[in-house]
Amino acid sequence: MSSTPTHRVFNFSAGPAVLPEPVLQEAQRDLVALPGVGMSILEISHRSAAFDGVLELAEADLRALIGLGGDHHVLFLQGGASQQFAMVPMNLLPTDGVADYIVTGSWAKKAATEAEKFGRVNVCATTEADAFTRVPSSDELHPTPGAAYVHLTSNNTIVGTQWPTLPEVGDAPLVVDASSDLLCRPIDGNRCGLVYAGAQKNLGPAGLTVVIVRKDLTQRAPESIPTMLRYAVAAKHGSRYNTPPVFAIYLFGLVMRWLRDMGGLSAMETRNRRKAGVLYDAIDRTGFYRGTADPGSRSLMNVTFRLPSEALEQQFVTEAAAAGLSGLKGHRSVGGQRASIYNAFPEAGVTALVDFMCEFERVHG
Repeated sequence: MSSTPTHRVFNFSAGPAVLPEPVLQEAQRDLVALPGVGMSILEISHRSAAFDGVLELAEADLRALIGLGGDHHVLFLQGGASQQFAMVPMNLLPTDGVADYIVTGSWAKKAATEAEKFGRVNVCATTEADAFTRVPSSDELHPTPGAAYVHLTSNNTIVGTQWPTLPEVGDAPLVVDASSDLLCRPIDGNRCGLVYAGAQKNLGPAGLTVVIVRKDLTQRAPESIPTMLRYAVAAKHGSRYNTPPVFAIYLFGLVMRWLRDMGGLSAMETRNRRKAGVLYDAIDRTGFYRGTADPGSRSLMNVTFRLPSEALEQQFVTEAAAAGLSGLKGHRSVGGQRASIYNAFPEAGVTALVDFMCEFERVHG
C-alpha cells in the first residue's frame, strides 16, 4: 500500500472516525475499476466471484489477527451496535431466563434497557453512582447463577473509560460490545460467546456491523423472531441473506490488511499505549487540564478532560479547530473535551494536540 501523505486535518472525532491513509488511497485508486474486474466495488454483485474473494479475505484476516478458531462465526451485518442491543437478547435470552448486564456508561445502559423488552435483565454491576468515571472491580460483580449471558461494553466513548482486561464471569457466555476498541489490542475472542462492533471507530466506515458469535449460540433463537434478525440465518447464508454493505466490507478488508502490515494487534497496542500515554501525561502535568476518568480505567481510545471553565473549553475547541485539530468537543451529555485516538489516528496528531495544549495553557493559564 502507498503511504504518500496528503494534507488532512487531524480528526479526533469519536466516529465516524479517521481511517488509515493507505486504505483511503488504495480505495481511491481502485474505485473506478477493481484490478482484474473492470468495474467499481460499488457496482459489483454481492454474489459475484470478485466479492467472494473480498469477503473471504476480510474474514480470514480478521480471524488471523484475533487468533479465532473454528467455533465462531464471523458475520457482516448492518444496523450498528444499536441493533445488536435488540438482536442479542432476541437470539440468546430465553423467555424463562435472565441476562446479566454490567452498566458502565450510556451505551451499556441503553443495551440493558433494550434487553428488558425481551426478557429479564439483572444489572449485576454498575458505576452510575460514580458518573461512570470507572469500570467495576471484580468484587463488585454479582452475576446471576445460570445467567443466559453476561453483557458488557469494553470501551465507553462518552466518559473515556475502558476495561483494562475482560473480567471473569463464570460459565455464562460473555457478550461484548466492542464497538469502539475492537482490534486496538489483542482480544481472546475464543473465550467470548459473542462480540459485536459497529465498524466506524476502528474497523472501517459507518454502515457495517461485525459480529463474532459462537456457533452453538446461534441455535438458541426461537423461530418466532424475524428472519433478518437471526444470527443463524446470517451464518447459513454467509452474511448474504440480503445485499450486504459491499463497499463497507471492502474497506473493512483493507483495514484488516493494514493492521496486519502494521504488525498485528500486539504492535497496535504498543502504538496505542504510546499515543495515549503522551496525551495523558500532558493532561496530568499541571492542574490546568483535568482528566475525567479514573486513572485505573482510562481509555486508550477516547481521552476525556476538562478545562477550568466552560468558556475556556469552548475557546479551546474553536482555536483547536482553526489549528487543524478537529472534533475535540466532548459528548453533549457530559461536556468538556474528548480526543478520540483510534488505531488509525497518527502519532503526529497527538504531538500536535499536546503542543497546542501547552500553548493554550501558557496564554490562558
